[in-house]
Amino acid sequence: MSAWVLPDHIADVLPSEARHIEELRRGLLDTARSYGYELVMPPLVEHLDSLLTGTGEALDLMTFKLVDQLSGRTLGLRADSTPQVARIDAHLLNRQGVARLSYCGPVVHTRIDRPLASREPLQFGAELFGHAGLEADLEVVELARACLQAAGVAQLQLDLADVRVIDAVLAPAALDASRTHRIHVALAIKDVAGLDELAHDLPPCVREDLLALTRLFGGLEVLDQARELLQPSPALHQALDNLAWLAAQISDMAVSIDLADLRGYAYYTGMRFALFARGRGGEPEELARGGRYDEVGAVFGRKRPAVGFSLDLKELVGAVAPHPLRAAIRAPWGVDAGLRAAIAALRADGQTVVCALPGHEQEIDEFRCDRALVQDSTSAWTVKPL
Repeated sequence: MSAWVLPDHIADVLPSEARHIEELRRGLLDTARSYGYELVMPPLVEHLDSLLTGTGEALDLMTFKLVDQLSGRTLGLRADSTPQVARIDAHLLNRQGVARLSYCGPVVHTRIDRPLASREPLQFGAELFGHAGLEADLEVVELARACLQAAGVAQLQLDLADVRVIDAVLAPAALDASRTHRIHVALAIKDVAGLDELAHDLPPCVREDLLALTRLFGGLEVLDQARELLQPSPALHQALDNLAWLAAQISDMAVSIDLADLRGYAYYTGMRFALFARGRGGEPEELARGGRYDEVGAVFGRKRPAVGFSLDLKELVGAVAPHPLRAAIRAPWGVDAGLRAAIAALRADGQTVVCALPGHEQEIDEFRCDRALVQDSTSAWTVKPL
């Protein structure tokens, strides 16, 4: 095998796409900062028990493991940054009030979860800790929307769910964790036959509610349908009321409901959301996902309310058109003091100046230079259009 061949679903990012990704990254971080979110930079590798405790099987299967040659302990390459940010909030910052944190960095996956996905996403996200109310849920949804709009995404659709609906349905059955997990998997893919088999010995009301959940998706009318079809309980109605309140606050994008949506990692404890936009093929494409996960910091000694979202910049870059490349200035190479001073002044002013090295004056111009630095009759260096 050639030494330059990369592993499956791992790829280099070439200049034009890298420029686009970097422009998006800066815009997303600036948008998060405008909402008061502070930037943190968790490490790419840390102890496996810190990365995975309380996150569920899905994240475990996605995580590369290795042995630390210094301590002999098992380390993991992060597959998701949310548990790390929860550790920073709980153990390092240790603030008593609200903490707003953002991050952007690579994560690594052992496998892909859909065709053509990368195993090395560039994950951007924001997390709000310390407030259990719906106000925090709404702020995070609005920030996710603002980030995608800043990236140039138009006509967003918000999809809402709440894991507490499913918890309320399953509460009378008192199932063990293994069976609950299998039911969650069947619900997530709307496997009616598999779900029917898993629920065959459950109380009839629980079985009927589980099968009804697979049909409870669509517009806001789904919330009223759920009140009619599902066995009533305070927990169920509280979750439905919360979803109705959130949907009522959103006025500039379509809102849909999917009460069986359990995609993603197992640490979610409440509201879940996804933001979709039309992809280049015309089909809806998920661009951001998040929700509430109040339990994720408990293992670090502080069970703090938490809500946040994340997205993959490498996927986002395929959904929005890049900004036009800012044309550069072509300059000759030389050691003349006046030339070097003129080049330095232009670069200090924010211009891109490409020096044509000797013998390479006719090569392809990657920066599409539309001006040139030339010496006039008075020996002064001036910029002229090409």
